[in-house]
Amino acid sequence: MFDRDFWKSFGPGLLWAGAAIGVSHLVQSTRAGADAGFALSGVILLALILKYPFFEFGPRYAAATGESLVEGYARIGAWAPWLYLLITLVTAVIVDGAILLFTAFLLLTVLGIGAPVWLAAAALYAACGGLLWVGRYRLLDGTVKVILVALTLSTVFAAAVALPRADFSTLALVPDIGPGGVTSLAFLLALVGWMPSAVDISVWSSLWTLAKDESGHHRTSVRNALADFRIGYIGTGVMAFGFVILGAAVMHGSGEAFSAGGAAFSLQLVDLYGRTLGEWSRPFVLVAVLTTMLSTSITVVDGFPRGIARSVEVLTGRRGPGVRIGETGAAYWTAMALIGVATALLLAVFASSLTGMVDFATTVAFLTAPVLGYLNLRAVTGRNVPPEHRPGAGLRALTWVGLVVLGAFGAVYLVSLSG
Repeated sequence: MFDRDFWKSFGPGLLWAGAAIGVSHLVQSTRAGADAGFALSGVILLALILKYPFFEFGPRYAAATGESLVEGYARIGAWAPWLYLLITLVTAVIVDGAILLFTAFLLLTVLGIGAPVWLAAAALYAACGGLLWVGRYRLLDGTVKVILVALTLSTVFAAAVALPRADFSTLALVPDIGPGGVTSLAFLLALVGWMPSAVDISVWSSLWTLAKDESGHHRTSVRNALADFRIGYIGTGVMAFGFVILGAAVMHGSGEAFSAGGAAFSLQLVDLYGRTLGEWSRPFVLVAVLTTMLSTSITVVDGFPRGIARSVEVLTGRRGPGVRIGETGAAYWTAMALIGVATALLLAVFASSLTGMVDFATTVAFLTAPVLGYLNLRAVTGRNVPPEHRPGAGLRALTWVGLVVLGAFGAVYLVSLSG
């Protein structure tokens, strides 16, 4: 089914999955199952279908042109890469801080260590950065593959064990929203906006495709790049429903009041599993929880600096001497160091205000998603993309439907704020 050339290209799709399978899955999908059973399954499926093109265009464009989406944005107009860079600069430190704080809290709790959580988060960032310094893309690729194998096996096993307890009478394609319904409008918007992830990580996917080419000295074909991405995307969808099952089978109808904090909520899931199915099941859920956040941590530590560095290089027209398009140079390491310092300061000084900052960052990403989705469409249908590698009529139509739906959700969100 897959030839040798495919296996040389295999990996960027899993990195994308590692970045996507994070809070949106562990917290949002699990909470959807805990609060509404399977009533939000149709919403999750719709989000996965409608947002597919936005993410697929990243590896498609990179494999077809040998450029990243940042170059594709620049071909549209200088304002486009500036917009992407601005979004990234606004969200990078806040998102990194939230994810690392979440992961560090889980690690400290599991290991029984009493260190300050912000210090543990800073140490985790440094560890991820050190791993990337030592092994560059090749070690990132291999590490995430190992983590995702553990994540997949533990999540699928835990979901399969809990499945007989699930009540499928709650299954629905269209949920009841509002007072007395299964969910609130605010949660529905958050679920759609972050399932499977924020649209801006499509740029990372294009950059990882090029990095894979450089690390293996092999040019990825469009066919193999799309196959690699689809494996990651389908896996991301499977994991989303796996976490819905975890929440629906064990947490839904339990009568417990669930924490609003992501880390505390995740530990409640682990505890409920142990009490409901037996202590033997606790390690499997714990591995699923930890590997979810570890895969996200290392990919965001790499992804933000990679996107910033490429944007700066494109906007200034300069790249470090001897640095190829898929490799990391001084701009990448400088961005990583600055983000690391800023993240540590944020967590040390403003940790109590982090929730409000995260809400702001997620709102920015949510509201700009249709704009970035449109830029991705413009890039992948540009003149520099060979006609045979441009998306077909069906995929373009699905893209426009997704743009309209995301735009409508953004408008509804803004109206809800004014109300």
